[in-house]
Amino acid sequence: MSQLHVINHPMIQHKLTIMRKKETGSKDFRELLKEIGLLMGYEVTRDLPLRDIEIETPICKMTGKEISGRKMAIVPILRAGLGLVEGLQSLIPVAKVGHIGMYRNEETHQPVEYFCKLPEDIHDRLVIVTDPMLATGGSACDAISSLKKKGCANIRLMCLVGVPEGVERVQREHPDVDIYLAALDERLNENAYIVPGLGDAGDRIFGTK
Repeated sequence: MSQLHVINHPMIQHKLTIMRKKETGSKDFRELLKEIGLLMGYEVTRDLPLRDIEIETPICKMTGKEISGRKMAIVPILRAGLGLVEGLQSLIPVAKVGHIGMYRNEETHQPVEYFCKLPEDIHDRLVIVTDPMLATGGSACDAISSLKKKGCANIRLMCLVGVPEGVERVQREHPDVDIYLAALDERLNENAYIVPGLGDAGDRIFGTK
């Protein structure tokens, strides 16, 4: 079974509270999401393997550490997942970025894929899938399934806010994919929105309705 990691660092919780406020505008929302993406990235990459490397400082030679050959990719679920990419890229500037486009059918609440563009060697990389909201889990599960069809075997899901329903679905359908959240909220309402949540993340990022 996959692991659920709820990252309750004080700075993340503080910034998330500001994002939840309905009066927070798009500019501040985007900047806070970028900052939280960077902070969450530390936990998502905490267990990356290291190897010894001999270097020379201005003072002497020494044995340092470097990440052991792990290539990475960031794959946002469009469009809201883009909001977490810049923060992760600040931490992992060599990571390649793919994109998976999905929208939610307003009647069935099910995700529909309309775009997929990935690095050619995506199957050789540790893939971090980003989406601010883990609601029903449909988009996340479909995106992960699409990546697995292309040979990806090492995938992590990073979301800002989730609910038990979404977590349970991802863990049921993809028990090999660990989930990273900044907060686990209460439930979904009748329109499949997260409660208390923060509204439609895509609209709040881009200033649309």
